[in-house]
Amino acid sequence: MDSLSMSELWAIFVMQSFNGLSSFSVLLLMALGLAIIFGQMGVINMAHGEFLTIGAYTTFVLSEVSQRWMPWMQGSYFILAVVVSFFIAASVGLLVEHLMIRHLYRRPLDTLLATWGLSLIMQQVFRSVFGAKEVSATLPDWLMGSVQPTESIDIPINGLLVMGLTLLMTAGVFVGLFKTRWGVWVRATTQNRVMAGAAGINTRRIDKYTFALGCGLAGVAGAAFTTIGSTGPTSGSLYIVDTFLVVVFGGAESLVGTIASAFSIAQAQSTSEFFLTGSTAKVLTLLAVILILMLRPHGLFSIRVRR
Repeated sequence: MDSLSMSELWAIFVMQSFNGLSSFSVLLLMALGLAIIFGQMGVINMAHGEFLTIGAYTTFVLSEVSQRWMPWMQGSYFILAVVVSFFIAASVGLLVEHLMIRHLYRRPLDTLLATWGLSLIMQQVFRSVFGAKEVSATLPDWLMGSVQPTESIDIPINGLLVMGLTLLMTAGVFVGLFKTRWGVWVRATTQNRVMAGAAGINTRRIDKYTFALGCGLAGVAGAAFTTIGSTGPTSGSLYIVDTFLVVVFGGAESLVGTIASAFSIAQAQSTSEFFLTGSTAKVLTLLAVILILMLRPHGLFSIRVRR
């Protein structure tokens, strides 16, 4: 470390910060969906990570199809994969909500156990269909390589794409929640379910489509995940603890808190991993989050609501 010049240290700091932004992007896409489901419906969805895996495998399958049978799609399949991943994950989420979740509302311990069991079942399905070995989607040529703002700094293009996709999805969620009639219904149901029902809002339908939206966002996170890592049956479960940490730390019902929390945790972990081991960095991040939660039990941006 002593032999490094200031310019080299600055380049390392910039690139570590960019790695933190890439982790932040995937984490935020996952956490946005979970924040909507957990904050609006109070459902502790332990299978949320498997919806990321659905999106990742969907992207892998489309990559293989374009490679083997539709070479003219190789340059554009990824954009299609993002859209298809959203709709497949949302459709599976809609089915899960109809068959299981709707029977478990206001029973948090039961939803935790039931979705944990669902998570194990889905992992076994992935293992049976795709095998235990990790697979990787073939990225289009335009996603390969890097940009060099200076001679010593390389910023990968796939990381820039993940950040752009995250920005687009986050803006879409904000517009949907704060600028549309559907968003008014969702926020009314979040703040006072009984009163929203008395005002004529179909809270049952809101629950159903909100759960599907949250799962669809996890599917998009899975498509983004394929640009920075390989996919296996348990890929989603690796993110579920960090995702819950982000949601609880930011405040379960605050999207702004979720964004701030995902950014803080991803950057703290990425920067500290350069100086420490990965395990030590994670432990220190967790300790810092616990200390802050002791001071602010409802998270960084808690919202006062009347139940």
